[in-house]
Amino acid sequence: MSAKRDYYEILGIDKGASDIEIKKAYRKLAKKYHPDVNPGDKEAEARFKEINEAYSVLINPETRAKYDQFGHAGLDGNGGFDGFSGFSDFGFGGFSDIFESFFGSAFGERTTRRRSGPRRGTDIDQYVEIEFEEAAFGVEKEIRFERLEDCPTCKGTGSKPGKGETVCKKCNGTGEIRFNQRTILGQFINVRTCDACGGEGTVISDPCSECRGTGKVQKKVKLIAKIPAGIDDGQTISLRGEGNAGSKGGPAGDLHINVRVREHPIFVRQGNDVICELPLTFVQCALGSEVDVPTLDGSIKYTIPEGTQTGTVFRIKGKGIPYLRGNGRGDQYIKVHIEVPTNLTEKQKEILRQFAEASKDEQHEQRKGFIDKMKEAFGM
Repeated sequence: MSAKRDYYEILGIDKGASDIEIKKAYRKLAKKYHPDVNPGDKEAEARFKEINEAYSVLINPETRAKYDQFGHAGLDGNGGFDGFSGFSDFGFGGFSDIFESFFGSAFGERTTRRRSGPRRGTDIDQYVEIEFEEAAFGVEKEIRFERLEDCPTCKGTGSKPGKGETVCKKCNGTGEIRFNQRTILGQFINVRTCDACGGEGTVISDPCSECRGTGKVQKKVKLIAKIPAGIDDGQTISLRGEGNAGSKGGPAGDLHINVRVREHPIFVRQGNDVICELPLTFVQCALGSEVDVPTLDGSIKYTIPEGTQTGTVFRIKGKGIPYLRGNGRGDQYIKVHIEVPTNLTEKQKEILRQFAEASKDEQHEQRKGFIDKMKEAFGM
């Protein structure tokens, strides 16, 4: 048994060659010795195997390090590269896969197009705009749109009633056109899809007059879509089988209803919770009061405790948005905002002055704390 040649020698590169130099050398040699370029040449085939074996070892940092340290002995018996069987471990399925990964399909297509069988119809996207409350509690909406359906005259075949498809004369039913192509490496047979039949191998000789041979007609449709409670802005509802009709017995596509929710003048949604900012007067917050609070279920009475500060948030359990998939609802949060009055009358101003005079010795904790910090910061 003859000893294996040095991998660097096989590729014609130095031991310190970079990955780019390794790939460049491989491409040059692979083009020269590829079996497609040398049909029936056993010596070229053996040389091509040798080139690929060398490349597969040297392009991988781990195997290259083993080879540099131990030579061929570092690879044999350890998942190495006896012959060419181990090359598939590097993501290649054989000579043609290796070559195509570097050079594309310049040597002709190896696979042929199969005639298409049943094809699923395409999906349709529609948009529906609903109110905030409708999104919260659900609603039914009429959706109007157009879709492709099987032609009622030809039943989707595209041919006149009683007629059928005939064999394509251009490709003789193969769906492919073969032609010779000359390159710098020689002459090769190339294959492309037949442009007369689109690769089907058959053509419609007598097209249906209603659909003009397409097998499909455009139809206006309206249906009632159920929008579930709890749906949010931007979410989509899919209705299976309500899209465009399929071909050759394939299923219809789906209808996707994209939901847009209008903004509410009072409520803001955060997940399944509802936020409501409630303006109150100074007197209501200082003395406490019972106020009307809007909710999705209607107005309710709510007690504001004495001394409530602006920005205070209260929670009302179970008054938010229903959960889309499950039982229960989120909560409603009331954020208090104290509204300072404007355009006071002289009488109102006098009352406030009397109030200020009566409470000037009263300590306001937040203001006192702020003043103390200010004095400390500015040395006042």
